[in-house]
Amino acid sequence: MNYSEELKNMCEVKKGVDHGPAPIPEEGKWVKAKEIKDISGLTHGIGWCAPQQGACKLTLNVKEGIIQEALIETIGCSGMTHSAAMAGEILTGKTILEALNTDLVCDAINVAMRELFLQIVYGRTQSAFSEEGLPVGAGLEDLGKGTRSQVGTIYSSSLKGPRYLELAEGYITKIGLDKDNQIIGYEYVNLGKMMENIKKGIEPLEAIKQASGTYGRFNEAIKKVDPRKE
Repeated sequence: MNYSEELKNMCEVKKGVDHGPAPIPEEGKWVKAKEIKDISGLTHGIGWCAPQQGACKLTLNVKEGIIQEALIETIGCSGMTHSAAMAGEILTGKTILEALNTDLVCDAINVAMRELFLQIVYGRTQSAFSEEGLPVGAGLEDLGKGTRSQVGTIYSSSLKGPRYLELAEGYITKIGLDKDNQIIGYEYVNLGKMMENIKKGIEPLEAIKQASGTYGRFNEAIKKVDPRKE
């Protein structure tokens, strides 16, 4: 290491205090993190690209500094879905520092990684106060039955009003309107359940029927409208 002459000519003054880093909460313990291997936790974060045409929700489960599990969910950009596929292969097995400095293909995913890194190293994880944290595999629980992301897609215009297209329950097939043409419920198909039914050998139309349901006061609706056509 090189030192300047000015520094070399100064007298040495001893440092009196060295209490180390402040402890942060990690998986039910207070940890003074000094190295990457001291970091553990599961958390989520959101990222976006520079033109803000798409966003990524990233979930990481980190054990002793190593990413053991990654869930990458994207919306709004077709290219980002392929970037997520590549990032899924890249992330696991890396340290969080490696992942922070790795090109994860898409700006939105890179930004999500940055936001997660800040949460994790500052002890702001979802599992900060959970003893031993969450097991590897817990990320799948975010998806629920059918292993699909929770998606909300609504289109609205001042001329024709709102159209529910997809909500947490599934793909919206009909919206129910009352006498004032206000939405009071909807009919949906849970696409995850539908695909599971088809894989079991159930005929497609029956598979759709078994995976369908209604929400709200749909059965009381005066008019039932296909939100994509009417």
